[in-house]
Amino acid sequence: MTALTDSPAWKALAAHHAAIKDVHLRTLFAQDPGRAERFSAEGAGLFLDYSKNRITDETLKLLLQLADERGVAQRRDAMFAGEKINTTERRAVLHVALRAPRGTRIEVDGADVMPEVHKVLDAMADFSARVRSGAFTGHTGKRIRNVVNIGIGGSYLGPEMAYRALRPYSDREMTFRFVANVDGADFSEATHDLAADETLFIISSKTFTTLETMTNAATARAWAVEKLGSDAAIAKHFAAVSTNIPAVTKFGIDPANTFGFWDWVGGRYSMDSAIGLSTMIALGPDNFRALLAGFHAMDEHFRTAPPARNLPLLLGLLTVWYNNFFGAQTIGVMPYSAHLARFPAYLQQLQMESNGKHVDLDGHVVNYQTGPIIWGEPGTDGQHSFYQLIHQGTKLIPVDMIGFCKPLSPIAHQHDLLMANLFAQAEALAFGKTAEELKAEGSPDFQTPYRVTQGNRPTNMILADRLDPATLGSLVSLYEHSVFTQGAIWAIDSFDQWGVELGKVLASRIIPELAPGPEPALRHDASTNALIARYRRMRG
Repeated sequence: MTALTDSPAWKALAAHHAAIKDVHLRTLFAQDPGRAERFSAEGAGLFLDYSKNRITDETLKLLLQLADERGVAQRRDAMFAGEKINTTERRAVLHVALRAPRGTRIEVDGADVMPEVHKVLDAMADFSARVRSGAFTGHTGKRIRNVVNIGIGGSYLGPEMAYRALRPYSDREMTFRFVANVDGADFSEATHDLAADETLFIISSKTFTTLETMTNAATARAWAVEKLGSDAAIAKHFAAVSTNIPAVTKFGIDPANTFGFWDWVGGRYSMDSAIGLSTMIALGPDNFRALLAGFHAMDEHFRTAPPARNLPLLLGLLTVWYNNFFGAQTIGVMPYSAHLARFPAYLQQLQMESNGKHVDLDGHVVNYQTGPIIWGEPGTDGQHSFYQLIHQGTKLIPVDMIGFCKPLSPIAHQHDLLMANLFAQAEALAFGKTAEELKAEGSPDFQTPYRVTQGNRPTNMILADRLDPATLGSLVSLYEHSVFTQGAIWAIDSFDQWGVELGKVLASRIIPELAPGPEPALRHDASTNALIARYRRMRG
């Protein structure tokens, strides 16, 4: 394949960007009354208005040409077919299999993986139903009322995000907590008001060796044994999401309460696997299946929709447009829903762990920017926090804005206010306000320069009917495939994360150097040696 920056579409986009980079959205809308209708698309329950982007018909044509030249469709089809597109780990990438309907056939190395997928889902559903109904009881015979999910990365961010997003659909008689940080305060705060005889811990670690997760798991085990008075209690108060059955059994967890997944499921793509066990207990099996159906609907949209109407493809290409041609460093994700407070954090891992790469699939250092920084907070909170910088700062920050037409809260009259702010912010970011307009409104001359907002700040508007399990599934799948599209354009492996490993290796060296005892011989750099020595002195 031709190097990205040498490809015809890339060169054409560079020339096109030079010609239109200073054209204002005011001008684009004035010249093109049908723009809003033409630059919109719909699929899997989501509507995307991308007309407030700094693009023309020519931009879209060239971006789609770039996708064609870079083989995005072919790489997509290879993923769905179970080919090992995660080349650095020689693995298939098949999160799409986790939500494919029963009866679908998807092969890895000639074997259909779908029977095992649904076997695990059925076992999860049976266990969840027993916990929810009270048929599954703890060591003292009491029903489970509290669930604590212990994991890290995708084993934590996915379940926590999904629970908070879909809490109106959850069993309100139960309490759900999520522990990831190895800081002991995280565990202490999560359990300080829980009754041990009514608490179930779910330990999520594929290998059952992840340092942070197993440290917290050991703390949870000691907590349960101390309060319940018996090692035998572990089997009734712990479940595991893991493939390491010997280690799970040694810990004291009943193998019957252990749920596995496969090496073709990446951590940040795993919330719809057995990692979602706490989600299924919270929502119930039927709502969890609706979540999977939403994922699958967007999978099928991405797989079959025409390129010019394909939501994930369009989002991914727009990210490339701003990242590589405008030099944008970040993308804001602003859900106008309090329930999606953790959605930007979830997308941070999805995007930044996937596409934070500096070498291509051939191992060559790239000469272009790859993954942008993802950040955000729910509206309307952000409007009184950081929107000032987006409106009047010197940095270009494209923003995805997400809204829902029907409220989940019974305080429905406030929903119109929320949505009015959503639409108004997108309008203000696009069109701003000129000095002439301010003067016509009576702005004092001395204030006018400070009140001017330049506009021309791009936004994508994503709308759905309401935030329900199926919609959340569609929304997550939308961003998964957008990230995939970007990675395919940049020719990077979006499914490994080798950059995470170095810090883990160094931490394992430092841990014994912090332990009480004689001063160790330190062999780090001068700064790290001094910091370790200072910590040991101050800790006493």
